[in-house]
Amino acid sequence: MDSAELIDRLQKIVEPGYVLSSEMDLALYGYDASLERGRPDVVVVPGSTQEVSRVVALAYREKIPVVARGSGTNLSGGSIPLKGGIVVHFSRMNRILEIDIPNRTVTVEPGLITLDLQNRLLKEGFVYAPDPASQKVSTIGGNLGENSGGPHCLKYGVTTNHVLGAEVVLYDGTVVWTGGKSQDNPGYDLTGLLVGSEGTLGLVTKVILKILRAPEAVKTMLAIYSSIEDASNTVSAIIAEGIIPATLEMMDHLIITAVEESVHAGYPLDAAAVLIIELDGMSDGMDRQAEKILEICKRHGVTDIQVAKDDAARERLWAGRKGAFGAVARLRPSYMVCDGTVPRTRLPEVLSRVMEVGKKHGVLIGNVFHAGDGNLHPLILFDERDEGELQRVQKAASEILKICAKVGGTISGEHGIGVEKIKEMPLVFSDRDLEAMRQVKTAFDPEGILNPGKILPDPLSLPQNR
Repeated sequence: MDSAELIDRLQKIVEPGYVLSSEMDLALYGYDASLERGRPDVVVVPGSTQEVSRVVALAYREKIPVVARGSGTNLSGGSIPLKGGIVVHFSRMNRILEIDIPNRTVTVEPGLITLDLQNRLLKEGFVYAPDPASQKVSTIGGNLGENSGGPHCLKYGVTTNHVLGAEVVLYDGTVVWTGGKSQDNPGYDLTGLLVGSEGTLGLVTKVILKILRAPEAVKTMLAIYSSIEDASNTVSAIIAEGIIPATLEMMDHLIITAVEESVHAGYPLDAAAVLIIELDGMSDGMDRQAEKILEICKRHGVTDIQVAKDDAARERLWAGRKGAFGAVARLRPSYMVCDGTVPRTRLPEVLSRVMEVGKKHGVLIGNVFHAGDGNLHPLILFDERDEGELQRVQKAASEILKICAKVGGTISGEHGIGVEKIKEMPLVFSDRDLEAMRQVKTAFDPEGILNPGKILPDPLSLPQNR
């Protein structure tokens, strides 16, 4: 089917104004927040499950690749149309369909902005806990596809811990439901399989999410350190004490400097590292828990602790953390983020080795990450217009992921595999593991049209004797 015929067929499914095919549109939908690039044949913006179903059925009959897309904030190339085809953009499907307080659920469409959902639920006294730093722009569908986390994942878990069910369009356009409002569903956990599958198994068109009562009280602290090792050891000590804060976030000196120049959050410019420690829950007992954390921080070399006195101060501290990725543009025009995860107790060692990797390859690295669950985000700063520098960055990123794997960690905590980390999959999975995943992919997508070229390496590209 040529491009003109494909566009004509799609315009019979979706209103003509929602089928995009200009050179500008195709360029805009050919990239995301990663370094990868592609080019779709056409972009379609459906308004309903029925329209998504008909688009996918057409793609199946004609063997045309289909890539689902939300806001395009993906950091591993997961929303790149590597093999052209149809990009299904969910921006119109952005409604909250039901807030069910008695059952503690909310049903939404995939194009809903995460922060919009959270703000709406707060009016009812409830929260949707996962809070990726991109929450102002990222969508629920994208969060589901990547199994996103965020600062509060230490206490509340990542996206998969909050998804109860989903409406899914399968490879041939068939529409099915998985899971539901019930906490216990018989049969295969297809919902769990879909979360984190990066759009390679189906297109989610509705999601049932678990919601929680908003905490009665919140206490946010900024702990300041003269060494990153002391800050890292504090994290392990807090958890070992049996205290699970809502968040334990760390930033090193390079990131602190960039953030202060950008956001003016009040971070000390002479600190080697800072921890954002947040407690939430019942008011009764929170001060005692905060005092215990203060004692632990003092035992591990804290130089100062600032406690947010009101909501404005708390929001200022968080504005710095959540604006960190954007702030590094003041230092270099591009960055690659390595989303590896390691055991908490190995943080000091791994952070030291990350900095050694930066020196070895002659690249600047800043660290901002979810320290509580060991989810690192080394930001390797560079200029992608410099081909030689880009190659050094890619080597450094791969080396960092190898370090994470060797200490018992893994290669992604929340950003997904996409295109960027395919070659690192054998670091944490055997050939048999990968083949089992390929069989799952084939069962869900026998023609290989759903987001092709993502997550799983071609078996022919793998080294034979690892």
